[in-house]
Amino acid sequence: MALARTRKIMFTAGLLGLAVACGVPSAHDGTAALGVGGSPAGAGASASASPAGHDLKFGADHRFASGLTISVGSPQSFRPSPSAYPQSPRGAAFDVQLTNDGSTTYKLSGLNVTATSGGTAVKQVVDTTQGFTGITDAGKDVMPGRSVHITLAFAVPSEQTQLRLQIRPSATEAVAVTYCGPA
Repeated sequence: MALARTRKIMFTAGLLGLAVACGVPSAHDGTAALGVGGSPAGAGASASASPAGHDLKFGADHRFASGLTISVGSPQSFRPSPSAYPQSPRGAAFDVQLTNDGSTTYKLSGLNVTATSGGTAVKQVVDTTQGFTGITDAGKDVMPGRSVHITLAFAVPSEQTQLRLQIRPSATEAVAVTYCGPA
């Protein structure tokens, strides 16, 4: 019961933070988007990467101070199956690559991903028929130097929309990264 309440509070806080600060640089944010394909800082910055506090385009890498590097691919539109929840005229699926370049184990269970379309929260789509099951290995630990790939899907309107995907590596992480673009 407490876990569900905590997730709801985290989701609401994330949306509030997104509504207030999306696209506005943060003075207390000391991280930067670095590296290509999870390479360490200084090993070649991605041309599409930008400093934290700015919206990133899908496909860019972002490296948190902890050493966790996240990359979110461009959204792929799909038609949810009749068994999908929630039902939606269209879904947008994202490939997410997490690479642990830090010195400590990353707990995948801490990953928090929320999305908005036109400023309105959208729900994650679970469509097992098409392979969109959310974070199925939430109990998995990602050891230093290792990567994990997940695919997430969100319900979007039938017409193209501006989608914002906010990712926070853990509930205790003060910094989140926001990916924005058409979906």
